[in-house]
Amino acid sequence: MNKFGKFVCKYRAAIIIVALLLLIPSAIGMVATRINYDILTYLPDDVATIQGQNILSEQFNMGSFAVLIVDDDMRAKDILSMEDKIKEIECVNKVVGVYDVLGTQVPLDSLPDDVKEKISAEGKTPILVTFKTGIAADDTLKAIDDIRDIAKEKCAVAGLSATEDDMKDILNSEMAIYVVVAAVLCMIVLSIALDSYIVPLFLLGSIGIAILYNMGTNIMFGEISYITKAIASVLQLGVTMDFSIFLYHSYIKEKQTSKDIYEAMEKAITSTISSVVGSSITTIAGFLALCTMQLAIGRDIGLVMAKGVLIGLICVVTVLPATILVFDKLIEKTSHKVILPEFTHLIDFVVKHYKAAIIVFLILLVPAIYGNSHVNVYYNINSSLPESLASVPANKALADDFNMVSTQIALVNKDMPDSKVKAMLDEIDSLDGVEWSIAKAKITNGLVPDEMIDDDIKSIFESDKYQMIVINSSYETATNEENELLNKINDVIKRYDEDGILAGEAPLMKDLVEIADQDFNSVNISSIAVIFILMIFVFKSGSIPFILIAVIEFAIFVNMSCTCYANVTIPFVASIVIGTIQLGATVDYAILMTNKYLDARCDGKNKQESAKYALENSAKSIIVSASCFFAATCGVSIISKIDMIGSICTLISRGALISMVVVITMLPAFLMVFDKIICKTTKRTRHADIKY
Repeated sequence: MNKFGKFVCKYRAAIIIVALLLLIPSAIGMVATRINYDILTYLPDDVATIQGQNILSEQFNMGSFAVLIVDDDMRAKDILSMEDKIKEIECVNKVVGVYDVLGTQVPLDSLPDDVKEKISAEGKTPILVTFKTGIAADDTLKAIDDIRDIAKEKCAVAGLSATEDDMKDILNSEMAIYVVVAAVLCMIVLSIALDSYIVPLFLLGSIGIAILYNMGTNIMFGEISYITKAIASVLQLGVTMDFSIFLYHSYIKEKQTSKDIYEAMEKAITSTISSVVGSSITTIAGFLALCTMQLAIGRDIGLVMAKGVLIGLICVVTVLPATILVFDKLIEKTSHKVILPEFTHLIDFVVKHYKAAIIVFLILLVPAIYGNSHVNVYYNINSSLPESLASVPANKALADDFNMVSTQIALVNKDMPDSKVKAMLDEIDSLDGVEWSIAKAKITNGLVPDEMIDDDIKSIFESDKYQMIVINSSYETATNEENELLNKINDVIKRYDEDGILAGEAPLMKDLVEIADQDFNSVNISSIAVIFILMIFVFKSGSIPFILIAVIEFAIFVNMSCTCYANVTIPFVASIVIGTIQLGATVDYAILMTNKYLDARCDGKNKQESAKYALENSAKSIIVSASCFFAATCGVSIISKIDMIGSICTLISRGALISMVVVITMLPAFLMVFDKIICKTTKRTRHADIKY
């Protein structure tokens, strides 16, 4: 490690130049990385609904659809003219409106009431637009923009693709604000905590470089989710900040006993690597545990964040030391008195009243466990979007005026006789919650005379192997009522065609609910197991991993229970990933504190003296790091208009403070209470001259 430190010090200028040059390909890679706004694409490929979506795309040329709600003051010829323009858009497959089915000669008022109410409400009529590409494919989102340009104020665009397009616009407009707010708030915290006005800039600069490297290297994945894009930078800043603070504090300490700044930095680099490698590996492993999720978004977030921690660590021991050495004189000139106190009274209080901390832990444990297991979550992400988005009132109008709340598509054998299809639809239509259904058999048998139906319209419902049936319900997607209805519809379909498939947004959401519930349990178990095993190797102890996992999980339970008792409903992704994120961040604090405690015990100090030494040498770093993490994520949670991102950041920011308090107050108490067991089951202390 000394050789590496010497290398960094010797080639400090070259390291800075190379680091800056690497920003160019990183920026190119970041821009070239596609952002995926459709969370449903992260469902496993072997799920029946995904197979159904593939059939729709491949055999019906229908990857997604949108619904235009046309104002009542548009004339028929203007509507048809608008439809012709929309048909010219590259990825548009079909455009079907009332006048395409009936022609312009049939007055709407002449239709039966039950037919008229499905195609006209308060003078408004819907137009179905199908796309060749997926819900949030680049071509689809561009087509939505083009349709809005063509339609202007004359009609609103509803549907999931329109919602995803609005979400893309929000995220693109807010991303830069997230980073700026996080950086400014961290800058304020660091200015209070450190002894120089300029050092916070260098710390943030080195992490900023690491963030750009991480975002640029995401090009290797081809695409990342919009959630990953929104939170990865802030998470990387918060998780790796303690590495930077540790290196700087080590450098300041070594300067007092070294012959020059280069020797001091060599020692600081060596000390940092040996101290943070264990915690960084456990943090990386914690994020990689997200890869065990069936939902591929776990792999998306996990790989990006694991890579970010590794890149952050490399930059902390290369770019940051090089920058500090080059600008050492400027740092000296801009030094000031540290505003952050030493927390002497707090440390003495924690050591003196350690038994009280254990009692508080036991009192809070049961309500924390209960609250953690009773958090309310929602799965329909679009229901939490701001009303200012154009798609929100459009979707509401679709639901209120046309009872098109959720839509599902049944795919059955093309050769099923019309009489059998009608019998099946009669059963489906009789189910509570089903508003209407439509199929070729219905269109050509009674709804509209067969000779009036254009062949192009009929072809929408048939492919070489399947016929398509559209079913609409009055229940919101991802609700218990809708999911129960889907089970009943599926049972009916299977009785008539055992190979029939139920696809569409609502069935996809149902699968999302079921798989997410499984993922919640599996990812928590995986992350705990991985970190537990790694801590056995880090500490070579049979007891410390149990203690640290207990303390860390308690902090996570308290955080989640706050959500429960505040009666707040959070997006399902937040409930799945927060445990791993908080676990990864908290384990750094816990390992730092425990290592200092063991160092003191090996030096001959008793357990109270060791706890005090551990707090004196780690509490300040933990407070600064946690405060930066809190500031960065809290800022994003306040300004984000996307509730999923805001909720995740709220949980992370609150979790940072809770973890800080738990590690500083309760972990020393556990170390003292179980001191004898720890010393006898840990390799470092088992062979030392320990005083009990």
